[in-house]
Amino acid sequence: MKVLILGAKGNLGGQLVKIFSENKENEIIGWDKNEIDITDKELVIKKVNDIKPDIIINASAYNNVDKCEEDSREFEIAKKINGEAVGYIAKAALDNKAIVIHYSTDYVFGGEKKEGYMEIDETNPINNYGKSKLMGEKELISLSGKGLKWYLIRTSKLFGPRGKSEFSKPSFFEMMLKLAKNKKEIEAVNEELSCFTYTPDLAKATLNLVDSEKGYGIYHIVNNHACTWYDAVKELYKIAGINIKVNSVLSDKFPRPAKRPKYSILINTKLQFLRSYKEALKEYLKV
Repeated sequence: MKVLILGAKGNLGGQLVKIFSENKENEIIGWDKNEIDITDKELVIKKVNDIKPDIIINASAYNNVDKCEEDSREFEIAKKINGEAVGYIAKAALDNKAIVIHYSTDYVFGGEKKEGYMEIDETNPINNYGKSKLMGEKELISLSGKGLKWYLIRTSKLFGPRGKSEFSKPSFFEMMLKLAKNKKEIEAVNEELSCFTYTPDLAKATLNLVDSEKGYGIYHIVNNHACTWYDAVKELYKIAGINIKVNSVLSDKFPRPAKRPKYSILINTKLQFLRSYKEALKEYLKV
C-alpha cells in the first residue's frame, strides 16, 4: 500500500510516518513544506498524480489560534491551508481513487454543550481558527457525492514527541515542564473542558481505523478523561514528581484575542475508547 503523508515532519505527521512504516509492505512517502505547497492546487494535483497513492493522510495545518484572530492576513492564510487546500487534496485523491484522511478540531463547535459533542452534532465555531477548520471539513464532505472515500478525524489538545520540522510547536505539557524549572508556583486556567490526545495513540488509532474498514465519515478520536488546563498540569507535575504550587484561575486572567469553547469534549460514538490521557502522560514522561 502506498501511503502519502502530508505534514510529515510535524508533531502528528512524524508519528504517522513511524506507525504506518511498521508494516514493511507499506511504501511511505512523507512530504512537508519543502516538498509541497498544499495551497497550490495545480501543484498538488500534479504531484499526487505522479505518485498515485492509495491513501493520502493530511496532517498539515495552520494552528496559531490567536494570530489568525487578530490579523486578517493570517486568517486568510489559515483559510487557504485549513480550508481551500483540503479541497485540492481531496480532488487529487478522488482523481486517483485514493482514500483521504484529514484531521479537524474540537474548535468547530461552539462550546455550549457541557456533556460534549458527538460526530453528528451541529458545528458552530466561535473563532477564526475554528471557522477555517470547518471550511476544510466542508470541502471534504462536498465531494462525498462524487465518490470520494474519506475519513474526517476530529481531535483536540495534541501532545507527544516534537516533530522534526522547525515549525513544530511545543505542546502544553512541554511548556509546563519548562516553566517548572524556573518557578515555584504557576497559574493555570480551570476552564475550557476538553480532552488531550497523545499523538502516538492518535496515529495508531488512525491506522486501526483504516485497517478496520469501517464506514467512511466523521470520527472523534481523543484520549479518555476530559479535563481543564489546571487539572492537566496538576496531573503532569504529580506524575513527574515535580513539587510546585499550581493556582486555579479563570480564563479572563489570561486575555487572548480568540475566544475558546468552554466545553468541547469530543464524544466518540463509533470507535473503541483510547486509554486515559493520564496513562499516555506516563509514557510521554517515561515514568
